[in-house]
Amino acid sequence: MGQTQLLAVDFTSGIEDSFASVAKFVPKLIAFLIILLIGWLVARVIAKLVRTILAKVGFQRVIDKSGLDDKLRNSQFDAIEIIAKLLYYAILLIVLQVAFSVFGPNPISELLKGVVAWIPQLVIAIIIVLIVAAIANAVKALVSSALSSVSYGKLLANLASGFILALGVIAALHQIGVAVAVTLPVLITVLATVGGILVVGVGGGLIKPMQERWSRWLDGAERETSRLRASGGTGGTGGTGGGTGGTGGAGGASPGR
Repeated sequence: MGQTQLLAVDFTSGIEDSFASVAKFVPKLIAFLIILLIGWLVARVIAKLVRTILAKVGFQRVIDKSGLDDKLRNSQFDAIEIIAKLLYYAILLIVLQVAFSVFGPNPISELLKGVVAWIPQLVIAIIIVLIVAAIANAVKALVSSALSSVSYGKLLANLASGFILALGVIAALHQIGVAVAVTLPVLITVLATVGGILVVGVGGGLIKPMQERWSRWLDGAERETSRLRASGGTGGTGGTGGGTGGTGGAGGASPGR
């Protein structure tokens, strides 16, 4: 009798538990798929709408003025298409977070929640880069125009533009929370390189070559400055000569009257 009780198995209870689990999971799966489908359609519509609005308000002109259009020339997508796709995938991430929340607390939902919370910072970083790129491009054009008559004008314009862009990139990286992880190793590398150059220079290996190079640079800058001063002086002398000639002409006309 005891052996018969040990061999008895409650199959009915196991089957009922399995059906109950399936009955609870299937509605959640259907809700998950419906949310994904609706979210995907909404993401496509919003991305297309944003693409159209940016094209109509002349956003491409802003990109052209910032100088980023030249850097994207070999890319498969233009700036408007890139922004539309970023927005599309950002919406999909939000949709995935909502969809996975149907199953209750889970690691995927937590991961997506962190990514979605990071998206606004990414948007602000992109805006910072666009604004700083436009400013850097304007400064480059201004410096190039102001120093177009000297040989080193283009170099100074590129240095000024690069410096402003570097500041903008550092600010954007700080906005998305990776500034310390990225800029600190770069800064250490630059400082180590400068330190190495100084050590070699102090040791004597670079003193003579750098003296000759600096001498050539300073002589070139002095020649450019002298040429500009001479050109300005020649123009002023020419104007004075013209005025003198006009006075002489007036004096010659007086006896005729």
